[in-house]
Amino acid sequence: MIFNRYRRGLFITSFLAAPVILYLVYVISPYIQAFYIAMTDWRGVTATPTFIGLDNFKRLLSDGTFWKAVTHNGALLVLLPLITIVIALFFAFLLNVGGAQGTTGIRGSKFYRVVFFFPQVLAVAVVAVLFQQVFRPDGSGMLNGPLMALGVKPIGFLSDPGVAFWSVLGVMVWQAVGFYVVLFSAGLASIPRDMFEAAQIDGAGRVSLFFRITLPLLWDTVQVAWVYLGILALDVFAIVWVMTDQHGGPDWSTTVMAAEIYRNAFQYFRFGYASALGVVMFFFTVGFAILSLRFSRRERIEY
Repeated sequence: MIFNRYRRGLFITSFLAAPVILYLVYVISPYIQAFYIAMTDWRGVTATPTFIGLDNFKRLLSDGTFWKAVTHNGALLVLLPLITIVIALFFAFLLNVGGAQGTTGIRGSKFYRVVFFFPQVLAVAVVAVLFQQVFRPDGSGMLNGPLMALGVKPIGFLSDPGVAFWSVLGVMVWQAVGFYVVLFSAGLASIPRDMFEAAQIDGAGRVSLFFRITLPLLWDTVQVAWVYLGILALDVFAIVWVMTDQHGGPDWSTTVMAAEIYRNAFQYFRFGYASALGVVMFFFTVGFAILSLRFSRRERIEY
């Protein structure tokens, strides 16, 4: 009996060892290296970087561009999940419970799911290039063209510092919302139709159906969506780098931490400073995920 247990334990351990080793080598080890490089002045060309302690982190505190990037990431952290989830919940509710009977989706809901999901299959760089053309400031722009034809002054969607950030946010919402429409639709499909029918018999309208049945029963899914969208808001890079002027302009009005990491590492060759930025971004991301899961926790509703 003891020998059989030993063989079983050895068998299980042999299967677990490979993924654990791979995780340590390709995930944990790079993190440790990044923490070390963040405390050096390494420029990517020397074999033995000079250890400078926390100097890179002290430099961050007086870096105006860094604080602009943090501000933009913070704004995206609040606005992107909030706007995306509200829009996705609205469309998912219509597609699943918005029909004439109030317990089925609207006509053509399957087609609309495909339409909403389509932006998700496009590469982020493709989306950025696409919206560069949409936001063109001349008559060939998809938005400014009609405005100029009507005699309205064109809007500098990507050239006006006061508008550029909101343009980036709009593109991010446009690309993300389709996935969460499908995600919330899957959650709604698992809710028994009897609940909606019983609520309607009791006189509940569509607003009551949403806030008293749909939202409470989808709360776990909403919580996961909030965390994923928050991480996306902190990790945004390609949209900003490809779509905006000067990769974060104009006048750093759209720059984010990921863009500053890339700029310092591969344009200024300040790998130590870039790693310090990466460490700060790592703790922001982990802290956001922990706080979101902690404060959005609630009693699970069984049905």
